[in-house]
Amino acid sequence: MERIPILKMGNFLLVTIQVDMHDRLAMTLQDDLTSCITETQAHGVLIDISALEIVDSFIGRILGNIARMSRVLDAETVVVGMQPAVAITLVELGLSLTGIRTALNVEKGMALLRSSLNQTRNQITATKRRADEDAED
Repeated sequence: MERIPILKMGNFLLVTIQVDMHDRLAMTLQDDLTSCITETQAHGVLIDISALEIVDSFIGRILGNIARMSRVLDAETVVVGMQPAVAITLVELGLSLTGIRTALNVEKGMALLRSSLNQTRNQITATKRRADEDAED
């Protein structure tokens, strides 16, 4: 069965889609990616779709589902490399891709994920500090 490779890079997973996506492959990616997030405890997912020239409504919905499922599993999702024609098609189809952050390329996408992870860590540290201070009172 055809699968899209998922690479672990530190706290993040990198998915580079280099083949035409069909519905079955998209469903397999969704299942593989959610399993991989859980197994690796990744905090971010970067999906590179620069090789995709066409995204239909089903693939668009799957991308949205992946982002929502990732968020539930404590991972942010960033989609990079969207072709202008793909962006136009998604807007024309009325797909807002809620929960998906986008960036122009892999470098900017990784920076966005790192920034998001650092913000989360800072919030956790501040919350722990306040809890410790409250416990002392």
